[in-house]
This record gives sequence, C-alpha cells and structure tokens, in this order.
Amino acid sequence: MNLYTIDTGFFKLDGGAMFGVVPKTIWQRTNPADEHNLCTWATRLLLIEAGSRLVLIDTGIGDKQNEKFFSYYYRSGDDTLDTSLAKYGFRREDITDVFLTHLHFDHVGGAIVKENDRYVPTFKNATYWSNKSHWEWAIHPNPREKASFLTENILPIQESGQLRFLEEKDGLPFTEDIAVRFVNGHTQAMMLPQIRYKDKTFLYVADLLPSVGHIPIPYVASYDVLPLETMKEKTRFLQEALDNEYILFLEHDPLNECCTLKQTEKGIRLDRTFQLGEAL
Repeated sequence: MNLYTIDTGFFKLDGGAMFGVVPKTIWQRTNPADEHNLCTWATRLLLIEAGSRLVLIDTGIGDKQNEKFFSYYYRSGDDTLDTSLAKYGFRREDITDVFLTHLHFDHVGGAIVKENDRYVPTFKNATYWSNKSHWEWAIHPNPREKASFLTENILPIQESGQLRFLEEKDGLPFTEDIAVRFVNGHTQAMMLPQIRYKDKTFLYVADLLPSVGHIPIPYVASYDVLPLETMKEKTRFLQEALDNEYILFLEHDPLNECCTLKQTEKGIRLDRTFQLGEAL
C-alpha cells in the first residue's frame, strides 16, 4: 500500500461560520481572517494505492461552476487534481474507486465535469462510493444545507451507473486495510476512512475536524446540522485517536497535512503537525 497527498488548491469561507460560537479573538490565533472575515482553507485529498485499486478520497470543488459561484469562494493556488496526480505518475483514468466522505460541494464538486454541455464523471473507470442514508439526505436537502448540495455534482454520478452504496455500519471493511467510520453531526452519515498502514493508523477526518484549530471540543462549525452531536463525536474520536496514537489526515487545514494529539490539563490538544510523507 502507498499513500499520497493530492492537493487541489485553496478556497475561502467565513471564519465565524467555521468556528460557530467561538469568538474571533480566539479562533483568529490559529486561522487568521482577511479584511472580509474570510479564512483560507485547503481542499486536500488522499490517494491510496492498494494492490490493483487506486482509491481517491473526496474530489475537491472542481472547476465547472460559473464565475458568480466561484466569486463567493476566492479559489487560489497552483495545484490541481491533474497536476497532483501526475506528480506520482497517475491520471484520472487510473482511479478505480472514488470514496466520497459526503456530498457537500467542496468534497464532491470535482467528481463531475462538464463536457459538451453534459455533466459526466471525472473518473470514467471508477466506482463512486456513498451510502444510501446520506445520498437520500443530499438529493432531498433541508433548507440549511441546500446550498451545499448541488444537483449537478450529485445526480450525474447516479445517472452514469458508477454509483454504489456502502452499508451504514461503523467499522465496515472497505478494503483489507481501510475501514469506514460514520458520524452524523456535520451532516447525515458522513464517512471517514480509517487506514491501517504498516504499524500506523491514519484517520481521514474530513469535516469532523476541519483544522488543528478545531481540536477543542466546543470549536464546531455553524455549518454542522447537529452541533451537539458533533461535540459528542469529537469527544469519542479524539479520545480514541489519543489512546491508539492515530495520525489524523486534515482535508481543510491550510498549513498542516497531518497531526497527532496529546493530553493536557485543558483536555486533548494538538501534539505534532507534519507532512504525510514524514509519517510513512
């Protein structure tokens, strides 16, 4: 097995929305905002080479939306999906599996491209993985999340015939070395891949933990549909990660790819940050 970081650039979101009830005077220490109160976030993916399978975790925002849409999010950076894949000698056609943690636009936008006025899968040879509970949640969105679930990102996956559903069972094996963990605070049935690599365990935390600045339990984004549930899930997962020395892979942290945790008088806090390659 091999693990690769796939960088697809940066975007911006309101800092207050990303930290909920936490005052700006506190969260800006780790995630400084610009003059519009916007913080920079990464769209960092993980590529797993496991035997004959090449599994991509999430797909980033993509580039098919119109100029007005992208004007809200201030995309930046030189890295793209294609350039990052090429760095390791891969192409879109090589991807066998696309594992979608959830279907918000910044995680699934890159799954579909627009070709000749049609929306088609970016990865033509891949199986796309979601779960039925989250899929139904996304195609019949509640008013709070409706702006994050875009029809053009989602329905073409099903129409292509490449969509498969995983059973909603915590700890479900996806491959021999990848298990699926489920959380419900950010959105219904978000899936977190837990990867066993040699003697280490990596947990791709997606939006359960957007950045190292979100490690304290009350630091929960306003985007979460069930913030109290997120707090319970963070408490459980951070303790598990601490006890078992997990390495957390961070999808949105603009600076840090991975981190570990430590126990302090104030609770579980950040221990070390490092690049994925340093942990392999």
